[in-house]
Amino acid sequence: MANKSRKLERRLHIICEGAKTEPMYLQGYIDEFASEKARLISIPDVKYNTPIALVRAAIRLKESDATSDEDEIWVVYDREAVSKYPHTLHREAWELAHSQSINVVLSNICFELWLLQHFSFNSAPYSCFDDLKKNSSLKADLLKIGIKNYDKADKKLYGKIKKGIPNARARAKALNKQSFAAAPLNANKPFQLSCYTNVNELLDAIDEFTP
Repeated sequence: MANKSRKLERRLHIICEGAKTEPMYLQGYIDEFASEKARLISIPDVKYNTPIALVRAAIRLKESDATSDEDEIWVVYDREAVSKYPHTLHREAWELAHSQSINVVLSNICFELWLLQHFSFNSAPYSCFDDLKKNSSLKADLLKIGIKNYDKADKKLYGKIKKGIPNARARAKALNKQSFAAAPLNANKPFQLSCYTNVNELLDAIDEFTP
């Protein structure tokens, strides 16, 4: 355990699974709505891409002398296909994160479900990212705002969809409520639902963060 005796400024840390889409979207939001505290909100470049590895990275950060006990730490990752990440793996990551007071942002099936909510309410279940990309309205939605081909590394994406953020927040809340209500009794975790995204909670945390 690191020595936390020295006084540090309170910070908010966001550890993302994705190397492009999630960090660029979140940084765009921070720059626009939290610019006065942006220096205290970090999105470190990490090389981990599994839920458990990301949570363990968050715990190492929390226990290091680079953070204070008052720091807020979030991990952002996708549920992805059950064949890729079974429920047991997600449960291990989920329970470990919560045991260490690490906040989890999970999109089921992927972050693009959150992007869809900027355009219209979407509660359709998808088996993986490719399924969503092929069978959802994402391509048509993006085409309406001048994006012909979806690119996870598109630096202009946030700026083009940001007007839909208020609607996305409201739709995500409604989606999650609906998904929990429809879930079997033994499926009470976000990674077990048909669809879910709580990116809105992280945006709320950024808004409410005080150094």
